[in-house]
Amino acid sequence: MAATSPRGRLQGKNAIVTGAGGGIGLETSILFAREGANVLMADVSAPALEKALAKVKEVVPTAPRVETIQCDVSKEAQVQAMVEAQDGWGGTDVIFNNAGIMHADDDDAVGTPEKIWDLTQNINVKGVWFGSKHAVLSLRRHKKTRGSIINTASVVALVGSATPQLAYTASKGAVLALTRELSIVHAREGFRFNALCPAPLNTPLLQDWLGDDQPKRFRREVHFPTGRFGEAIEQAHAVVFLASDESSFVNGADFVVDGGMSKAYVTPEGPPTAAPQNLGR
Repeated sequence: MAATSPRGRLQGKNAIVTGAGGGIGLETSILFAREGANVLMADVSAPALEKALAKVKEVVPTAPRVETIQCDVSKEAQVQAMVEAQDGWGGTDVIFNNAGIMHADDDDAVGTPEKIWDLTQNINVKGVWFGSKHAVLSLRRHKKTRGSIINTASVVALVGSATPQLAYTASKGAVLALTRELSIVHAREGFRFNALCPAPLNTPLLQDWLGDDQPKRFRREVHFPTGRFGEAIEQAHAVVFLASDESSFVNGADFVVDGGMSKAYVTPEGPPTAAPQNLGR
């Protein structure tokens, strides 16, 4: 699917996307580039980054500037290097702290191994903190009066789940609290912090986790009023809004994009709604 020329909603902004190798991160990178941003795509996987970069250039041949950097967001030195890589671009304006994991061994209060708990918190929480910290330092260093930091949380930080993934759920609750605090602390500097709360999505992260376990899959699908999982591009469009100046008075929000799942008491009957096409496929 060919994309149009940059429409300018993010024209001239320097943006970082972590977890850019696929899913929401890749779709966001494509839309950021299409909207005129200079994009630094970051991921822990070099092969995934290489493929993702090729896809962005294919879909948005008019992209102003798109580069990649390998980064393990649980390591502060790597996050610092990632953000400082944009110093030569004029400094970071937008960062989408999106990288995260959902480990197959994540379980309930008894079954979750401590090493999985620690791994999940290090990536999903520390990674967001490090990204936020170094984005603020960059914004200050370049004397910016506006900045947008978007952190990926999850709808499971807002509603309980009977199919446990305790470490993941706890980490996303921490992201919400961290984001709210930072949004207030840095508001007078003009730096906005918002948390994206996706519902379960048709992305490799979730679909690989669900695998062929049909009962496990059905217990999630049945709660969607739309009758389907969300798509990564539906999250990416929300991120574009939060990154743009159109959302200048949106700060500290738990920005829920879940197709109405968290508001449903009884779901409708009938065939599922049609899903949009992900550009990154």
